[in-house]
Amino acid sequence: MNINIYGSTGVIGRKTLELIDKNFPNIKINLLCAKSNFKLLKKQIHKYNPKYAFLYDIDKFKISKFKIGKTKILNFSELISYLSSSKSNLSILAISGYKSLYFLDKIIKNTDNLGLANKESIVSAGHIFKSKKYFKLTNIFPLDSEHFSLFDFFNKSNKHILYSKIILTASGGPFLNKKYTSLKNITFTEAIKHPKWKMGYKNSIDSATLVNKCLELIEAHYLFDVPYSNLDILIHPEAQVHSIVEYPNYVSHFNLFKNDMKIPIFNFLVNSKTNYRENNNFNIHSYNNLNFEKVSDKIFPIYKLFNNLDKKNPQNIIKFNIGNEYAVNLFKNKIIAYTDIYKIIKKVTSLNLYSSVNTIKDILNYHEELENKLKELKNIN
Repeated sequence: MNINIYGSTGVIGRKTLELIDKNFPNIKINLLCAKSNFKLLKKQIHKYNPKYAFLYDIDKFKISKFKIGKTKILNFSELISYLSSSKSNLSILAISGYKSLYFLDKIIKNTDNLGLANKESIVSAGHIFKSKKYFKLTNIFPLDSEHFSLFDFFNKSNKHILYSKIILTASGGPFLNKKYTSLKNITFTEAIKHPKWKMGYKNSIDSATLVNKCLELIEAHYLFDVPYSNLDILIHPEAQVHSIVEYPNYVSHFNLFKNDMKIPIFNFLVNSKTNYRENNNFNIHSYNNLNFEKVSDKIFPIYKLFNNLDKKNPQNIIKFNIGNEYAVNLFKNKIIAYTDIYKIIKKVTSLNLYSSVNTIKDILNYHEELENKLKELKNIN
C-alpha cells in the first residue's frame, strides 16, 4: 500500500509521516510534495526514501531534473503527467491555499482514498465536487477535526438520521473575549499563538478572526449536504467537543475527542483498510470542564458578514476566501493592521466581478482576476 502526501513539510504532513513511521510499516511513502521548505523536504527524502518528490519552488533544486538518493525530483509537468498515468492507494491533500486546485482534478482521479485537509479546495470548488461527482470517484475523508467528527458520526450507521441542526465548535482563538476594535496593534506573533492547536500561520490567524470556522461551515455544507440554515457555530474554549448534532426531539449528540490532529489522520490510515488497531482508553476526567457560548459580533464581526453573504452564489464564497487569503498575507508582511483583515474581506465581497466558475480552470482564472483587482485597491475602508 502506498501514499502520496501533498504538503509533507506542513503540520498535517509531518504528523502523517510520524504516524506511518511508528504504526503503519505496510504503508510505503510514494510521493512527497512541498511548497518551499527545501531543507525539511530533503530530510524527509533521506529518511523515508519516497519514489518521487516535488517542490513547488523548483528553483531551490537549482535544476528541475534532479535526484536525491533513489528519489526522483519531479517538475510541475512531470508531476501532472505522473498523476495522470498512475494510481495511489492513499493521498493526503494538505497544501494550504487555493493553489491546491491546480492539482485537484488529477489527485481525485489518481487515488482510491483522499484525506482532505485543504479548506480552499472545498470552499472554492465545492459546487464542482458535486457536479463532477468527485465524491463517487474516490473515498473522501475529511481531516479537519470538526468534519472528521461528523464524518465519523454519520458513517457509523447514522447516514440517514433526522437532525434539526449541526453545530461546529470554535475555540475562539487567542483573543477570545477581547473586542475586535481593541486589537488594532496586535502583532503577527501574537495572532498565531493558538491556545489549543498547533497549526500553520494561516489557519492560526483564521482561527483568531473566526474566518476558519466560516470556511468550515462552507465545507460542512458541501461535504454532508447540509443547508446553511441548519448549520451554526458555538464558541467552545476547551476545543474538546468538535461538533454537536441536535435532533428534533431536543436531544443532542456531542462528538468529543482530544484536540490532536493525529486522531483524524490515524483514523484515515486505519479506515483505509490498513488492518491496524490500537487500544486508547477513554478518560472521562479529562473532559470535566466544558463551556459553550454564542458568537459575539463585537468580538467576531466577520461572522455577521459571513451570515449576510449570499452563499448560493459560488462567486461570493470565492471572494470571501480570496479576500481573506490576500488580507492575511498583507498582515503577515506588516502591510496592514490585524483589524484591517475584516475590512479587506468586506471590501472584496462587495466587488462587482462576474465570471464563470463552472470548472476548476474557471475558478483559478477567477482567483487571478480577483488578485489583480485587489492590487488596484487603494482604500480598504
